[in-house]
Order: sequence, then C-alpha cells, then structure tokens
Amino acid sequence: MIRSLWSGATGMIAQQTNLDVISNNLANVNTSGYKKMRADFEDLLYQIDREPGAPVEPDSMLPTGIQVGLGTRVVGTNRLMGPGNIQITSNPLDIAIEGDGFFQVTMPDGTIAYTRDGSWKIDADGQIVTSNGYLLEPEIVIPEDAMEVIISPTGVVSVRLPNQVALDEIGQIELARFVNPAGLMAIGKNLFLETEASGEPILNNPGEEGMGTLLQGALEMANVQVVEEMVNMIIAQRAYEANSKTIQTADELLRIANNLRR
Repeated sequence: MIRSLWSGATGMIAQQTNLDVISNNLANVNTSGYKKMRADFEDLLYQIDREPGAPVEPDSMLPTGIQVGLGTRVVGTNRLMGPGNIQITSNPLDIAIEGDGFFQVTMPDGTIAYTRDGSWKIDADGQIVTSNGYLLEPEIVIPEDAMEVIISPTGVVSVRLPNQVALDEIGQIELARFVNPAGLMAIGKNLFLETEASGEPILNNPGEEGMGTLLQGALEMANVQVVEEMVNMIIAQRAYEANSKTIQTADELLRIANNLRR
C-alpha cells in the first residue's frame, strides 16, 4: 500500500510536468518559428520479489517472477523540429526557411545563437536585427537610400538604389544546421544555443548541401496544432486524475487496516 501511495504521487508529479509542457506549446501557438515540445516518460526502479527464471526445482524455473514498479518520471523534453505553417506577410524583411537550418544571431556577449524566427527589423544604423536588437550573423547593412530590398532563395541580399536599374548585392545570409537540433538549449526570445548534445553547427548558404531555401515576405509560424494539444491536455488531466484515485484507494486500504481492532 505504501508503494502505491508513492507510485501514484510520481504519476501526478510527472503529469504536472507534462501539463507544463503542453501549456507552453499552447502559449506559443502564435510565436514565429516556435517548435513544439513533448514530455518523454520512463518507469522507475522495480522491486523484484522473485526474479524471472529463478530455479524452483531441479528441472523448473519461474516463468515470470514478481516485479512491482515504483512509478514514473519525466526523463526528458523532446523538441519536435517539424515545419510550421508558412504565413505570407509581404513584409520584405520577413524571411521563412523552407527546410532545414537556423538563422545565426550575434548576442551582446559575442556568442552566436540560432533561431527559426525570420521576423527581421532594421536598426538606426541600417543593420538587420531581431525584434530584440540582436544582429543577424553575418552582419548585413541596408543602405539608408535603398528603395527596395530583395532576398533570393539562396540568401543573396540585394537592394535597388535610386536612379539605378541593376540591383546592388550587399550580403549573403548563411544558415546553420545541427546533427541533433533537438539537443539545442532554448534560452527564450526565440533563440537557441549550441550544446554538446546538438553538435557543432554546420554552416552553408541556403539551398546548398541539405540547407533549406529562403522565402522572402513570409514567416514560419509555430508547428503547434491546437486540437492535438487540447487532446494531450485532456489525456494528461485524466492520467493525473487516475493517479490521484490510486492514492485515495491506497489511503482507504490503510484506513480499513487501521480500523481492524474495532
């Protein structure tokens, strides 16, 4: 009975974490480039009263034994890197990645972060920056007299200047991809950092050696499906409720045992 109390408690704790993950997915349903997460579970240690295969007679053994599990826990949160829906915005600095890869961003301390959020802005110096003012890497400066900005699917950034017919090429957008993108560490602000689990970034131009291509005037939205998350939330709620019932049942059995002397 004591084991069931704690097993039920571990189940409730695990479902609380599961609900936290689902809630974060729903909260970011309109976040550009957000990749949904999923909680992964594992069972805990087992108390083995009789080991399977243990000999009971010279010519026989236990076919199954007696193993009682001690509950569950969340072993990890897995980020699902599937593509999100593409939303056309017609903003020349909105760029969606169609395929694999991340934009590179220079942080204030000089480290490089990575993002799928393609809603870029221009700061007072003409530099292309994120909504939080972090520079696109490699740095690209838009001339102040530029009349039009054109970004090709392969990442070539060009501008049309006054009284010029031909385009002026002013930079090249590079993308980074990882062997294990799910191993990136999220730091908020739509940014990720490289970790040992993700591996080192592989840099290349869009459209080359497995990199996705760029689509100007569009944004990649979150890959969250609201209906799917609602179903997951209902399942988590029912699992939480079922675990609470096991605790109530174990408590009731303890109460019955305590009242045997009446």
